[in-house]
Amino acid sequence: MEVNFPYPKKELMVEKMVVKATEMDPKFKYEIKKMPGAEKILLCYQCGTCTSDCPIARFEDLYRPRKFIKMTQLGLKKRLLSNDVIWLCSACYTCVDHCPQNVGIAHVVRALRNLSVEEGSMPQVYRELAANILKTGYAYIIPKRRLQGREEKGLPSLPKGNLESLAKLFDLTSLSKNIERVSK
Repeated sequence: MEVNFPYPKKELMVEKMVVKATEMDPKFKYEIKKMPGAEKILLCYQCGTCTSDCPIARFEDLYRPRKFIKMTQLGLKKRLLSNDVIWLCSACYTCVDHCPQNVGIAHVVRALRNLSVEEGSMPQVYRELAANILKTGYAYIIPKRRLQGREEKGLPSLPKGNLESLAKLFDLTSLSKNIERVSK
């Protein structure tokens, strides 16, 4: 007897993850556990609430917070830190609000991102956005034609960012240094 699902079968298949013992770093979960907000990572029992409630997971099949937590618990440090998918989190905290164990999944993802940068990995788009902020005060460089269009419509000029303060902030948080390091 064949069952007809309302969705194509490929969407229902679960990716199997093959893990080699040599890939596992048993100390990794304790390294993450020491980071602010990620102290409860070992309490996760894989209920899946974080993934089922996540707005990003609804639209991106690769983004599965539950999977990140499991990979962290298994010590798959290199796989996690070299994977750009951890950068998709929008930090909406829906996972944190709904987690029955108060694991703080969004905090764990932030910790993974920070470690990723320390290891020399950051998606190009984030480096570009940071460079734009330092250069103009905006995440995106606004085309001159658009600025002229605002002027023609009688709209006020866009406020100018305090580039000196932004540069100080980037230096104090080591963002400038980290962007340079990962760009090499």
